Amino acid sequence: MNAAIRTARLTKSYGRVLALDDVSLEVGAGEVFGFLGPNGAGKTTTIRVLLDLIRPTRGRAEVLGLDTRAGSVEIRRRTGYLPGELALYEQLTGSELLRFFANLRDMRDLGDAADLADLLDLDLSRHIRALSRGNKQKVGLVQALMHRPELLILDEPTTGLDPIVQQRVHRLILDAKAEGRTVFLSSHALGEVEQVADHVGIVRAGRLVAVEEVVALKAKAMRRLEVHFADGIDPGRLRGVEGVRELHVDGRVARFAVTGPMDHVVKTLANLPVVDLVSHEPDLEEIFLTYYADADANTDGSAGDAA
Repeated sequence: MNAAIRTARLTKSYGRVLALDDVSLEVGAGEVFGFLGPNGAGKTTTIRVLLDLIRPTRGRAEVLGLDTRAGSVEIRRRTGYLPGELALYEQLTGSELLRFFANLRDMRDLGDAADLADLLDLDLSRHIRALSRGNKQKVGLVQALMHRPELLILDEPTTGLDPIVQQRVHRLILDAKAEGRTVFLSSHALGEVEQVADHVGIVRAGRLVAVEEVVALKAKAMRRLEVHFADGIDPGRLRGVEGVRELHVDGRVARFAVTGPMDHVVKTLANLPVVDLVSHEPDLEEIFLTYYADADANTDGSAGDAA
């Protein structure tokens, strides 16, 4: 798979504060890549470097096969960008603002703007200053999507949107993927990323701590089991089983977590009078917090907070 985005040892410092610390990342063309981290982790700084809005202190980045410095104009022409901190011309109507963007892109018309506005329940005849935060976000989404760009870079795209509109945005992201376009989705909304992303990068204090397929991440995480037995169970039957953690036994019910392969647990349960078994699959939030806990255990405290 060709790379739509590639960074090599990307570093950005502001004085003593490391906003990005040696980030090497590859995003395949035609995939949805979720870039996860809380506010201040380095997500927005990464995006600004990719779009050449700021320059790295060290390292390099390529977008759509172009160096982000030498090819910045061409990259922006082929990219749809929704910033996390959206600023719009308040005196214009939605239609006027979108025509302004269309002219900047040398478009003959407004592209998909009307269909997108209809899908998102957005009235383009109103002035930007009269719109709610959520409707301003919709304007930002329309301008990012209206020209069907090869690459979408979306920074917290569903901020301020109600759940129904959020689902429509997720559908637009998946439609872009189905058309072979690439989506780089920066978010701290873990459930959102879980629904649409193929791969996930987890960033903490400017450092990339993991890049995994969503499916692989969930497979590595702890699974929580609740097992009901016909008779009371001796906790010792489960306590020494490989992979069993956080065991709690209450009469005929045992609740515990399992890390790693399930083989030993399954073989043990096969010799016990099991009546029912419920498996609680891990969600992305639990996995994310696990990675952050691991990073806390290993950090040396040298990186500071950044955008």
